[in-house]
Amino acid sequence: MAIKLDKVDVVVVGTGWSGGIVSAELAKAGYKVVGLERGKEKTVNDYLGSKDELRFTQRYDMMQDLSKETITSRSEMDEEAQPVRTQAEMMVGNDVGGGSAHWAGCTFRNNPFDFEVYTKTVEKFGKDKIPEGMTLQDWGITYDEFEKYYDRFEKTAGTSGEEDPLGPPRSNPYPNPPLKSSPAINLFKEAAENLGYHPYMIPAGNMSEAYENPDGEKLSQCQFCSYCSHFGCDFGAKSDPVVTVIPTAQKTGNYELRPHSYARRVLHNGKKATGIMYVDMKTGLEYEQPADVVVLGGFTFTNTRLLLLSEIGKPYNPKKREGVIGRNFVGQFNNTFLGVRGFFNDKKFNMYGGAGALGATLRDFTVEHIDPEGKNFIHGGHPEIRQYGLGPIQSLAVPSDTPSWGAEFKDNSVKYANSMLHVWFVPGVMPWWHNFTDLDPTYKDAFGDPLLRVTNKLTDQDINIAKYGIEVTRKIMEEMGADIIDEDEVPEEFDHIYSGGHYAGGVAMGADPETSAVNNYLQMWDMENLFVTGGSAFPHFSDYHPTGTIGALAYRAAEGVEKYLKNGGLLAEKKTNTHKMA
Repeated sequence: MAIKLDKVDVVVVGTGWSGGIVSAELAKAGYKVVGLERGKEKTVNDYLGSKDELRFTQRYDMMQDLSKETITSRSEMDEEAQPVRTQAEMMVGNDVGGGSAHWAGCTFRNNPFDFEVYTKTVEKFGKDKIPEGMTLQDWGITYDEFEKYYDRFEKTAGTSGEEDPLGPPRSNPYPNPPLKSSPAINLFKEAAENLGYHPYMIPAGNMSEAYENPDGEKLSQCQFCSYCSHFGCDFGAKSDPVVTVIPTAQKTGNYELRPHSYARRVLHNGKKATGIMYVDMKTGLEYEQPADVVVLGGFTFTNTRLLLLSEIGKPYNPKKREGVIGRNFVGQFNNTFLGVRGFFNDKKFNMYGGAGALGATLRDFTVEHIDPEGKNFIHGGHPEIRQYGLGPIQSLAVPSDTPSWGAEFKDNSVKYANSMLHVWFVPGVMPWWHNFTDLDPTYKDAFGDPLLRVTNKLTDQDINIAKYGIEVTRKIMEEMGADIIDEDEVPEEFDHIYSGGHYAGGVAMGADPETSAVNNYLQMWDMENLFVTGGSAFPHFSDYHPTGTIGALAYRAAEGVEKYLKNGGLLAEKKTNTHKMA
């Protein structure tokens, strides 16, 4: 039997940006908050001297232990899903900070188009262009209403950036100037400008200079050490919850962090959530943490699975196309980040220094700027170049027609060791009725609970926009002067490999309870004292990286929780007829 603890105002599952921001804001407001983290407690000191590529990028030291819990995967509903066994296939963060600690740092805002994606798609492309079975829906909030939350997150994170020439309106400039460019990035920008495009430096969570955020947390200047993506930053120069919102919450005296706490159920009486049942992973003891408000601030898979296991909300039924929990699963997997590799005979680049979000991009091919005429897809994307900082294990690149062994392989390995650049295209990813998550009927976790099952397959939309992105990146690479250009291969079907970390959906937000699980404060329609924030709220995936939007959503949710604690009740009027399935 679970040990029942004293009641608190708020219990939060997760310590990434989502859970961390909500915890900090409510603790600052004077509420007693408990934060549950399934992994270990971490500080910057835990990453000192951690320049170990083998440990972090090959053995995935910061990722979830899949021997205790994983997902199962399939492409078709009549297939038996198989467990995802290796961390190379599913890079989900663990320990305090979660995926927000090992992220690269890209801090984009969604296009204004994306918040009203169904309405704007009909206006731009025409209703007949939306394929049958694409479950587009508006987010229930506009960019203008949401912009202030982006601004708050960027100030907390100390985002280093420059004005996007084609970007949406901003209330304030970025709090830090952009990162320093490099010869490789300059070559990309010059080529883009020659083609009439509008390049700019990627907004980065890597500090271009020392910074103190509005909460008084101090971040150091980035040293371009290259150990950024997949790594925790030992300089404290990458904005993440470990150096920002978690310390902010702890300084209030109102926040208790409980590491090694594996949440298994949202407790409820059918009308309201009453707390979280969790297991102490060190002792094996079960605890019940009562609270006035419950916040699920975990990863997409965690949030969705907890709701399904706790029997909260109506599970999505793909055969009837009804229900909301598990609906609109989407993701930017590595097999959608496709582009070209350029090999140069007479140019050398030092790519061994870098930072996770050091790079450049342009908005000329995003959905608001693309010409829909003659396109066999909807939405858009953006090309980008990044200088992460190469590691010795992963740095080998040779032209595709090079033999995999022998003298020619050795010669090309030396010749192109410092002469290859990669430009790729990040596409928008649309939701479909047949892409969803539910509980697996066969496989269980270490506690005997069903694993989350993912059903996902590629569509003509995905393949066509990928091919278009390769055309765009080839044109830029040709202008950059590459002597050999290799195009990435476009997969014809999803191969069950979830390589990457951009997973979303399953607890989609919106203005219609028939097609969304949470309102625009991330408050459950079916249980008003339960808030579910993070990428699980995305109804679709914009053509930008998600973390900036995840952070902004957390500030919106924190505001909603505080309003609820003060006034009670639902925070947004229920609306209908805001979405129609194509």
